[in-house]
Amino acid sequence: MPNVNFSIAKRYLFGKKSTNLINIITGISIFGISIGTAALILILSVFNGLESLLTSLFNPYNPDLKVIPSEGKFFQLDDSDILKISFIEGVDAVSATIEEVCLFEYKGSQEIGNIKGVDHNYIHVTRIDTSIRYGNYKLTENNINYGVLDEGIRNKLAVNIDNSLTPIMAFMPMRKNKIAGGKEFTSKKFYPTGVFRKSNEESNQYVITSLNLARSLIQQEDRLSALEIKTSNSYNESKVTSQLRNILGSKFLIKNKYEQDEQTLKMIAIEKWIAFLITGLTLFLIAFNLLGALWMIVLDKKKDIAILRSIGYTRQKIRNLFFSLGILITSIGMGLGFLAGLILYYAQRNFGLIQVPEGLLIDAYPVQLRISDFIVVTAAVLIIGLLASILPCIKASKLKIELKS
Repeated sequence: MPNVNFSIAKRYLFGKKSTNLINIITGISIFGISIGTAALILILSVFNGLESLLTSLFNPYNPDLKVIPSEGKFFQLDDSDILKISFIEGVDAVSATIEEVCLFEYKGSQEIGNIKGVDHNYIHVTRIDTSIRYGNYKLTENNINYGVLDEGIRNKLAVNIDNSLTPIMAFMPMRKNKIAGGKEFTSKKFYPTGVFRKSNEESNQYVITSLNLARSLIQQEDRLSALEIKTSNSYNESKVTSQLRNILGSKFLIKNKYEQDEQTLKMIAIEKWIAFLITGLTLFLIAFNLLGALWMIVLDKKKDIAILRSIGYTRQKIRNLFFSLGILITSIGMGLGFLAGLILYYAQRNFGLIQVPEGLLIDAYPVQLRISDFIVVTAAVLIIGLLASILPCIKASKLKIELKS
């Protein structure tokens, strides 16, 4: 019976109608569904592209795994425990780091930012050297302290990387138990050697320097903020995490790359699905054209409905027939929408049709398609088509029509 219904529905859709108005309304329905489908698939592809772009920008800075205290900012860890962690199968390198908010001063300009002290393994744990945009990555040499700056704080302080004679001063309030002789601030100086770029706004106030300098400035000579870990490409994350928990206990949180920037990526996901929902609601309103088209076809095929009734078609079968017609119209519109969406997707990807404002990391909006997008859009469009078909299908099944002899 479903094949019979589909054959009849196809004949109703493409066959001759009593009035050309029905063809126009049906065409508008298909066109509206096509536009809505293309919009849905393009919205998802743009947000996927933004997510992938941000993830790729996080990667040079974020370690594969990061160990932080579950409470407080700092923690103490024995060198023996760090050594045990470095011997875990799947762990390639371990770096001890410490960070805190402090005041930076350069040639009279002052700015609040984060100072991050790292050890010599940091460059092996992250790919920070690949994100250096100007200068080079250097933290200590001949007992002189150096540092690399995020683009944001470099611009705010107007730091000249080529000036090797002018240092940046970092100031930190003295801790209460260390205030002596009226001195309320501790200060350290270092020379800027490079500028790196990271994507999220939080990072636009970062300075990376040596672990010893930062510890001395923060007055936490025997403490750390985090352990940052690089793992092998073929590592089992859950297995490594489990072994880390065995060594460290329950007082630490272990975060992977996604979890380290979870809030930013969650915001993108929320915005993506809000945009998808708004577009879906718009498509639902457009789908009312489908309701009108089906009802016009029902009125046009009154005689056919009477004939079908006379040969044994029940109300449910009549209803299913027009449901098949609604799904057919929806499917044609969806197929054309996917085609239009793919054409626009490849045009944007290859030619950058829609540009972004100047000064950003990219010239055009990034796009990326995933198989899951087609599944979600297909389900959404079919559900909208079914909902729009319900009323005319019920009305068609309840029509009381008799054949005149």
